[in-house]
Amino acid sequence: MAQSIKHSIVIADSQFLVTESLRILLQNSEHFTFSGLTDNLNDLRKLLSNEFVNLLIIDFNLFDLGGFETIGIIMKENPHIAVLILTNQVNRNDLHELSKIGIKDIILKTSSKEELFMAIDATVNRRKYYSDEILNILLKDSLAKTQSKVEFQQHLTPSEIEIIRMIADGLTTKEIASKKNISFHTVISHRKNIFRKAEINNTSELIIYAIKAGLIDNIDYYI
Repeated sequence: MAQSIKHSIVIADSQFLVTESLRILLQNSEHFTFSGLTDNLNDLRKLLSNEFVNLLIIDFNLFDLGGFETIGIIMKENPHIAVLILTNQVNRNDLHELSKIGIKDIILKTSSKEELFMAIDATVNRRKYYSDEILNILLKDSLAKTQSKVEFQQHLTPSEIEIIRMIADGLTTKEIASKKNISFHTVISHRKNIFRKAEINNTSELIIYAIKAGLIDNIDYYI
């Protein structure tokens, strides 16, 4: 029978009790190899350059990275290494920043042993994994965005929504008036009402607001 592949793991964290527990769990597992522990960036880079590592488990809150972008740099320098975030707490902004650099595996330190190993397995196999607590944060964020979209659209008339989309397409006030077969001054009036309802001051802000509200899809703007 072929021998199963053992994944090599490095831990980057400064929380002693957690790292010791992780080390013991990994050393007692037949599927994983504990390759090192570090609490600073210089030692982490040395470890990754000297050892073949499949997975980096890191707590960005307790490891002096100097910014999320450092994780992204480490990932680019070591494309064969998967990254699992294991932390005490995370907020919506953290999730957004982590997502921007390609992190898609995040769990909290309150997770069970079983969930930890499920997360590790998913991460090394390049599958997305979020713990239940992380999913709840994402769900609340999604619901808040949906509610914001609904509330915004409820305050707009169908004609105003149509005009917003025409503005996004780059049409001038004169062109909008011609296309809708209404007067120039009526379009101006609609624009003023839209700006008032959205509490914005210019076209650039309107476009950004409309994108966030879901009124405009799959377009690029250079503002």
